[in-house]
Amino acid sequence: MPAPSGPRDLPRIVVGVLFILTLGGASLWVLKPFLPALVWATMIVVATWPLLERAQRVLWHRRSLAVIVMMLALLVILIAPLAAALWTLAGQAERLVALTSIDLSIPGPPSWVEALPLVGAKIAAEWQFVASAEPESLAERAAPYMTQVGRWLLQQLGGVGNALLHLGLTVVLCAVLYWTGGSAAKGIRLFFRRLDGERGEKVVLLAGASIRAVALGIVVTALVQTALGALGLLVSGVPYIAILSALMFVCCIAQIGPSLVLIGAVVWLWYTGGHGWAIALGVWTVIVASLDNVLRPILIRRGADLPFLLILGGVLGGLLMFGIVGLFVGPVVLAIAYNLLGAWVAEGDPTPHR
Repeated sequence: MPAPSGPRDLPRIVVGVLFILTLGGASLWVLKPFLPALVWATMIVVATWPLLERAQRVLWHRRSLAVIVMMLALLVILIAPLAAALWTLAGQAERLVALTSIDLSIPGPPSWVEALPLVGAKIAAEWQFVASAEPESLAERAAPYMTQVGRWLLQQLGGVGNALLHLGLTVVLCAVLYWTGGSAAKGIRLFFRRLDGERGEKVVLLAGASIRAVALGIVVTALVQTALGALGLLVSGVPYIAILSALMFVCCIAQIGPSLVLIGAVVWLWYTGGHGWAIALGVWTVIVASLDNVLRPILIRRGADLPFLLILGGVLGGLLMFGIVGLFVGPVVLAIAYNLLGAWVAEGDPTPHR
């Protein structure tokens, strides 16, 4: 007996849709702890997939060797900045210990503090108490606040541990996606072709092109600006170049730019007496900071033929809404919406296209 159709089939359709939504929601709930690492791994693998194919061609078409090379390169890129920063801190350990052993004394309040209206007398009294108090009495007064400070430090350490855990999971997922990426991409294309035919498959290709375009524009620009900024710090004699370079690279990826670190170096040079080097580094800072306005649009347009304002809006909006990963998610979402909307509008245009 054939299955019923028409209005009488509505309950079955509703139940089927509810079941699919429930199953999809439960699946996302189970995978929720792994989603940030999975998104990052997907962005990294999609952006570097052409490099994997090139390495596979060079290494006698052996996928296993190509995956090993890509994972070694990824580990070097991720671990080298952390190792350089830790090495620099370890090298300065004696200096930090010497700084902590200095006998610091707090002077009494200046006369103008007590002359301040309304609050001057109270501020001067508290200042004088702190300046003349013994360490034991200061510890007793600070004890109620130490619990909150310790709790905040534990939260920050927990955040760092969580970030390191996600970083390790991202590396593992990158290896899995490098190895099975071909079949996964084929499955995704077939799924979207089932949804919307040939146009659905084009959406998948567009998403990959958008990810590669943003990675090319943002990451390469950040690397160039960081390298040029580090060169300026090295020539001008600024210390702690490894830590400052790592911080500069993070600022460039977050679209803050290298100016924050370089301006701090300029101020340090000026106050330490290196006025000439401070002026030279200031000029170099203007050049390096303005480089992204020229280099990034060129690189992004080479990766995907999309309006630059659309990609820029996706980068900034994604960064504000989703953090660093939004740098890639935002442009991809806007690019897909832009192309789907354009295709839908074109279908209703009665004017024949040549």
